[in-house]
Amino acid sequence: MMPADWSKPRTNREARRSAVALLRFGACGLQNRALMRVSLKPIREQVIVITGASSGIGMATALKAADNGAKVVLAARSEGALAAVSEQIRLKNGQAIYVIADIAKREDVERIARTAIERFEHFDTWVNDAGVAIYGRLDQVSDEDSRRLFDINFWGVVNGSLVALEHLRARGGAIINVGSEVSDAVIPLQGMYSASKHAVKGFTDALRVEIEQVDHAPVSVTLIQPTAVNTPYPQHARNYMDKEPKLPSPQIDPFKVAREILDAAQNHKRDVKVGAVAKMNTTVARLMPRLGDVMAAMYKNRQQYDEPPRHPQGTLNEPGESARVYGSGPLATTK
Repeated sequence: MMPADWSKPRTNREARRSAVALLRFGACGLQNRALMRVSLKPIREQVIVITGASSGIGMATALKAADNGAKVVLAARSEGALAAVSEQIRLKNGQAIYVIADIAKREDVERIARTAIERFEHFDTWVNDAGVAIYGRLDQVSDEDSRRLFDINFWGVVNGSLVALEHLRARGGAIINVGSEVSDAVIPLQGMYSASKHAVKGFTDALRVEIEQVDHAPVSVTLIQPTAVNTPYPQHARNYMDKEPKLPSPQIDPFKVAREILDAAQNHKRDVKVGAVAKMNTTVARLMPRLGDVMAAMYKNRQQYDEPPRHPQGTLNEPGESARVYGSGPLATTK
C-alpha cells in the first residue's frame, strides 16, 4: 500500500517529491524485471559473432573474446585480413572461423548466421561493429558515397540486429551495436558519418523498447558509444579533403572499447559511453546544444595531417586488408 504522505501531499513541493520517488520506484521495478528476463552467459561459454572484425575495434574485440575462451565468428569483406586474424587466434589455441560478407546485403548477413550455427550450433552474442567514414563537407560529398555509407553503417546494423534476433529471441542472448559519441553529438567534415550514427542510436533504442519492454524477450540490446579510438578508421575513410585525415586527440585504446563490449555481452547494459570525452560531448549535446555546436566547430582543423591524401578512395567500396588494431599515425618524415 502507498504511504499516506505520498498519497496526500500537503504542498506542491511534497507532490513533486512524491512524483519523483514514484518514477524512480517504477523505473527500478521495470529495470529489475528486465534483468530477471535476460540471463547472459560468461564470455568463456559464449559463441560471439563480430562484424567488422578485420581491423580496429572489431579485431580487438575478437582477440579479447578468444583470449577469454569464447568461440568467435568473424565477418568482414576482407578475406586476407580475416584469415590473418583467425590464424592469430588459433595459434593461441582459440576457436575462430570467418565469413566473407558485405553487411549491407541481408543475404550475406543471413549467411553469417547460418555459418555460425552450422559450425557451433548456435550463437549467444552478435556484435555489429562494421562501419566506414567519409571526410568532407556535406555539400561536397556525392549522393552515391553518402548512400553507400548509410548502407554499411546503418543498414548493416539493421541487417545484423534483425537476423540475430531471429535466433536469439527463443534462446536469449545479446545484440550489441557500436554507435559513437556522434550518435548524440556531431563533428564537422564527418557529417554523414554523424548522421548514420544518429540513425544507429534511434534504431537501437527502438529495438530495445520493442524487444525488452514490449515483447519481454530474453535479449539484451546495447548501444556502445566510444569517443575517438586509435584504429585505422581514418586510413579506411573515403576522403574528400586535400590532406590525409586523422581523428582528433585524445584517442582511447581500442581494447578499452572491446572490454566494454564484452562486459555488455555478459551483463545487461542499456548503453555505454566509452571515454571521458564521449561522456562530456554527449552530455553537452543533450543539455547545452548551442554550446555543443560551438565545441563541435572547433574540430574543423583538428582532423588532418600535414601531408597529402594517401588513399582517398578508402574502403567505402572495396575491402581493406590491413588486419591492424591500431591506426598508422602520420607518415615518418626525414630531414
